[in-house]
Amino acid sequence: MTTTPRHLQRTVLSLLAACGLLVGGVLSAAPSGSGSGPLPSTYDAEARQRAEVVAERRPHTHPGQAASAAAFGDGHGHVHNDPTTKNAISRSGEAAQGPDRTTPAQRAASRARVAAQRTLREPRLVGVPLRSKRRLVPEDVYAMAGGCYRLGGQSLTFQATGLGSYLLYAPDRTFLAASGAGATWAAAPSPESDWTVRQAGTGRFTFTLADGRALRRTSGGFATGAAESFALRRTDGCTAFPEVETNVSGRPFGGVTPFQEVRGYVDPHVHGQTHEFLGGRVICSPPFHKYGAAAALVDCPDHQVADGRGAALEDVLAGRTPGSGHDPVGWPTFSYWPNPHSLTHQQVYYKWLERSWRAGLRIHTSLLTENHILCTIYPLKKNSCDDRDAVRLQATDMRAMQDYIDAQYGGPGRGWYRIVTDPFEARRVINQGKLAVVMGMETSVPLGCNVQLGRPTCTEEQMLAELAEMKKLGVSQMELTNKFDNAFTGVAGDAGTIGPLTNSANFLSTGSFLRMQTCPTTYAPGTEDRLQSPNLGDLGSPPQGTPPLEAAQQDAIFGAIWKLFGDLGVQPAPIYPRGPHCNQLGLSPLGKRLISAMIDSRILFDPDHMSVAGRNAALDYLEEQQAAGRPVGVVSSHSWSTPDAYPRIYRLGGFVAPYAGDSTGFVEKWRQHLGWTDERFYFGFGFGSDMNGFGAQGDPRGAGAPAPVTYPFTGLNGVSISQQRSGERVFDINTDGVAHYGLYADWVEDVEHVAGTDGAALGADLGRGAEAYLQTWERSWGVAPDSCRNPDQRRSVRAFTRAAGTGLRVRALMQRVGQPWQRLGREFTYCARKPGKQRVLMTVELSRAGKVTGVRSGVGRS
Repeated sequence: MTTTPRHLQRTVLSLLAACGLLVGGVLSAAPSGSGSGPLPSTYDAEARQRAEVVAERRPHTHPGQAASAAAFGDGHGHVHNDPTTKNAISRSGEAAQGPDRTTPAQRAASRARVAAQRTLREPRLVGVPLRSKRRLVPEDVYAMAGGCYRLGGQSLTFQATGLGSYLLYAPDRTFLAASGAGATWAAAPSPESDWTVRQAGTGRFTFTLADGRALRRTSGGFATGAAESFALRRTDGCTAFPEVETNVSGRPFGGVTPFQEVRGYVDPHVHGQTHEFLGGRVICSPPFHKYGAAAALVDCPDHQVADGRGAALEDVLAGRTPGSGHDPVGWPTFSYWPNPHSLTHQQVYYKWLERSWRAGLRIHTSLLTENHILCTIYPLKKNSCDDRDAVRLQATDMRAMQDYIDAQYGGPGRGWYRIVTDPFEARRVINQGKLAVVMGMETSVPLGCNVQLGRPTCTEEQMLAELAEMKKLGVSQMELTNKFDNAFTGVAGDAGTIGPLTNSANFLSTGSFLRMQTCPTTYAPGTEDRLQSPNLGDLGSPPQGTPPLEAAQQDAIFGAIWKLFGDLGVQPAPIYPRGPHCNQLGLSPLGKRLISAMIDSRILFDPDHMSVAGRNAALDYLEEQQAAGRPVGVVSSHSWSTPDAYPRIYRLGGFVAPYAGDSTGFVEKWRQHLGWTDERFYFGFGFGSDMNGFGAQGDPRGAGAPAPVTYPFTGLNGVSISQQRSGERVFDINTDGVAHYGLYADWVEDVEHVAGTDGAALGADLGRGAEAYLQTWERSWGVAPDSCRNPDQRRSVRAFTRAAGTGLRVRALMQRVGQPWQRLGREFTYCARKPGKQRVLMTVELSRAGKVTGVRSGVGRS
């Protein structure tokens, strides 16, 4: 590696951290002996579980919080690394314990409705080839990706580095590379071995480097100079390029038509590009690299100092003393990382994501994110800290990743990772057997609209222009805040030891501390924002009795960075009254105008992280707009709303995906959500992983847990899923937990095991998640809900037949008569009414091209 000033800066800081000399915050020297003791070379899940058991025996209450803590649960306080926080209905230890305001009869009726939906006829699914059949002679410059071809007498693997560019990998694991005017076989890939291919006639191709040197023949083999064309023929005898494996056998599933009902899992909250987050020097490794896993999955430079002891942020996030260190080696051994609590290492490498897609994931929202305050504080950076710059950069990265995956699968549009911008495109993609990738946004200062001393820093015109740019980028799902108050809304804040830190950062961002006051007595228990400490004290010296930051706290990244680097002399925050606390800053007029513009732009609104006042006002506004006939779309993606909001979201026709967390906790979330559904809408369930977003992932249940996952197991539509192998490491959900994104395939299986006799029902609801998300999204595009579950949408038989005119395409049909009750193959089922309001089923028949060919009364045949 070439030493640069940036590398030098990072190494110097790392050396200081490793020696215990970093003075930017409260980092202290490692205990005596830690510098020479054994490294935590492997992730010890059982040790973490033992520590959690001990912690649960020592519950505590923050200073001054005894009275408010008694209002929730048994009054014993809370434990920061208690896994119930991660597994709660709401990601707040206090709010999660609020009572369910629905009645037993309402919950029973809701569960019965969902059970009835599961009995409906399933859409027919078919296996789809992973890629087109490889020909003897490649038909274009993309077709040879991953193939074995004879070039100049050599059998070579063509490993795509981009669209139409390749590494030429020999059986002895070397790379054909230029060397001056000659050629050589190099031990590692480089620009000297990255060849751009151009077609020079049928079956003939040239190979050129970025500097213009081209491959040619010599009597001794190869050299470089003027371009010479080579004939390529498929052959054998090649060595596979080293890469992370998916370990899933069987074809991906798709639909028999592009417009039918879909099946598949949905994760509406992932951070796929946060290697660029906080200036681009916090998360080690990108999600892909043109030279593969060996180049991508390496540790940060500061992690490689002094046996990993320079990784101060990793240590704090993992709940260890700074300077403890870890084995920094990623590929191929992965002895320490990835693991569920290693939050500074890449967990969404594209091949891990590919495994989850192969196992049944069909909708994946990748959120563009930034936090300008943390980015400014953290000393190592390469990117701008401006939220808007970060969003643009990460959106560009998503497009580059799509191109890279296309390159692996044979050319533009042929990869499985497809960025979609509307529900109709998403349905086509899923029915092709591919992954519909939704671009979302989660920042603290979206659209450049901060608030300073109570005044917005943007105008309505500027806000609308920024929103239009985001829409053009491809953003289709959006939160109004993440960590701070802004021009649109107040924020929920954070509880525990992180609360004072985010509050102080809020002061730096806005010029004001959070306006927390005791919640109105009219609010039900659990309807509150995050409890703030009444006496914050000196940021550099936490009040006596304040517990240390624990890795299992939600969004612990904030507290970790602030503790290490954030002692900026902010004045003490105000002394707050007793809890429960509610931020007095709610939805602003500009925030309401933004939601209205999001409705017009067909951008799904996510109310997570908003203050209770802000979220209630937003849902009030959406209910008013829906009643007035405007289409709305709401998605709560990762349990950062309070429980009172979820039934309202379902009544709006919205979609809810709780934070995934541990498999044990997720089962209980699903059971509770079953009681909140709305009879007017299709139900399916999702999970919000928050992976790469500094949210701790699901821990293993342990090798001796009841009903463990056994390998191989069967996934959606019959695919066979074996243990995942990354280089020399083999992962097991029973002992490793959700160490990386590919293990969500295994997590789903584990969730079904934990659910016991309810496992099949839970699996069915997760499999229906993609359809439920699409239907919410369709309604936000102005498609009316189905007329079978919504009697007020029914037309007379004659009026329906006239409206569903012959020749209409699917989208135009739905714009006229609404969503079908069922979409099976080439038949859509609706409900109409006869005189006396008697219901009659109507079947719309469609051609293979998706045009209406006829309408008849009665149930369809598909």
